[in-house]
Amino acid sequence: MTPVPFLSAKWQHLMMINYEIDPSVLNPFIPKGTQIDLWNGKAYISLVGFLFLETYVSGISIPFHRNFEEVNLRFYIKKSDAPEGKRRGVTFIKEIVPRWGIAWLARLLYNENYVSLPMHHLIEQQPTQLTAEYQWKFNGRWQKIRVSCHGNPHYPLPGSEAEFITEHYWGYNTLQNGDTMEYQVQHSPWRVWEVDTYTIDVDMKNLYGPPFTPFLENPPSSVFLAEGSEVMVFKGKTLPFK
Repeated sequence: MTPVPFLSAKWQHLMMINYEIDPSVLNPFIPKGTQIDLWNGKAYISLVGFLFLETYVSGISIPFHRNFEEVNLRFYIKKSDAPEGKRRGVTFIKEIVPRWGIAWLARLLYNENYVSLPMHHLIEQQPTQLTAEYQWKFNGRWQKIRVSCHGNPHYPLPGSEAEFITEHYWGYNTLQNGDTMEYQVQHSPWRVWEVDTYTIDVDMKNLYGPPFTPFLENPPSSVFLAEGSEVMVFKGKTLPFK
């Protein structure tokens, strides 16, 4: 039988701002049973903003919780002993959403570090240009990430950094008792736009903490905008450990 997704939605206009980071900074956040996933020998952390659209939880549409923004800070890990081989996944440092109920449910079911803050977004698409912006209010100040692109989106080249960033289909997080939860995320490959200009106006130190500040306050290694697609997130399971 085909498993029923816990959550289904459309993820659109995924702004991905990527930074190289010292892997030792990430070690305390790695879920048990997984390892850092490197690209060309380098560890990456990404600030990602996107739209959740047409969201259903267990097949139910919850009023006022169908369409909303999310901004998260994530890094890339792998599980090397899966039945089919390596599973490439992500784990999250912090996730921002505008609805208290969404943050509460995610903390309850997945023990992920969701917070609820006022948020806005702006998407402007013209024949030759696309602009995306995500804003949130933190410590009494509106902060934002913004990109402008032109041309048409394209699929990332095999083996490229953009393919590495977008092609992760599992999520891992640490439960309160120290165990690891694993959940599958299904979506089609995403096309991406090259970014012409970007703005990053974020209080990195107070939002994400001093360990990440030296890396997040440097210029990013890459910035791109992914088109997105329909997405299914399946119910998590606790990984067995001896």
